[in-house]
Amino acid sequence: MGSACAEAIAARGAKVTLLERAIPGAEASSAAAGILGAQVESHATPELRRTYAEARALYPAWAAALRESTGIDIGYRKCGVVRIALDEASTLGLKEEVRAHRAEGLSAELLGAADVALVEPEVTPDVLGGIHFPDDAEVDPRALLRALAVHIARAGVTERAGTMVRSLFVERGVCRGVELESERLEADAVVLAAGSWSSLVGGLPPDLPRVSPARGQMVLLEERPARMKSIVFGPGGYVVPRGDGRILCGSTLEHVGYVREVTAGGVSSILSHAIRFVPRLASAELADTWASFRPQSASDRPLLGASSVPGLFLATGHHRNGILLAKYSANLVADAVFGAPATR
Repeated sequence: MGSACAEAIAARGAKVTLLERAIPGAEASSAAAGILGAQVESHATPELRRTYAEARALYPAWAAALRESTGIDIGYRKCGVVRIALDEASTLGLKEEVRAHRAEGLSAELLGAADVALVEPEVTPDVLGGIHFPDDAEVDPRALLRALAVHIARAGVTERAGTMVRSLFVERGVCRGVELESERLEADAVVLAAGSWSSLVGGLPPDLPRVSPARGQMVLLEERPARMKSIVFGPGGYVVPRGDGRILCGSTLEHVGYVREVTAGGVSSILSHAIRFVPRLASAELADTWASFRPQSASDRPLLGASSVPGLFLATGHHRNGILLAKYSANLVADAVFGAPATR
């Protein structure tokens, strides 16, 4: 989020410094599955669907621009998402959900069991039906972060990795910079984009909803040859094929503070869901596991745009959808920094 905001603000002519306590993008961003699930993640809220669809629509041009600038392909694929129903209860409401998406001009297709097999043949034969969202997509978050790092460096952004921000520098009610461990860095605008660590920065306004870590564990499988085409969502998990034999399986949602460990129970749960959805994955190679922290705000909404303190802007609290909302959020924050009424 910080890199995307730096890109958007620098593109408007500002001098930007990106401060990072470790390596930019090394936390939730690089651990994410990269699902651009504008529809499958919208949870039947019309406002959310519109926002998420707008965010998804920014990706093709962004991917092309980053590839042109850096030569790095961020792995954007309009692969579609299939949400499957494995019991009768899960089939209830599917028809009404499809109707709601179509009424808003979004593509969605109600699937019977045979239809699911046509869209994604690797799905379990136990499936009873589902919904196909053909416009949902994916990117490779680690490739996105590499491309952003190269792009913003070429755009003149100063990156200071290994820099700890102790607190905001607020003078007469206006945020005028940040206090580092051994110096003060002054600025006309400060963007808080510290993910799950956002609320640990000192001097934040008291009305700002707290951002807390929500641990998510992930499993990477490898299969050769690659067979799956579409992302599959099911009850309790999802399976994300990269198209090259890599398959990401996720994820847990755990409120355990800043405890990063991958657990046997977490991996077992993820794999049991993945294999239930796609039985062939039982013979795939277990290639990697990891965990990181989604930034979840107490309001359960992203904190974006101008804050209650002049000079302080927000780009945090995106929880499950930070990759999807990255460019959208960066544009909104840049609008706010340059004076547009962009508070949300």
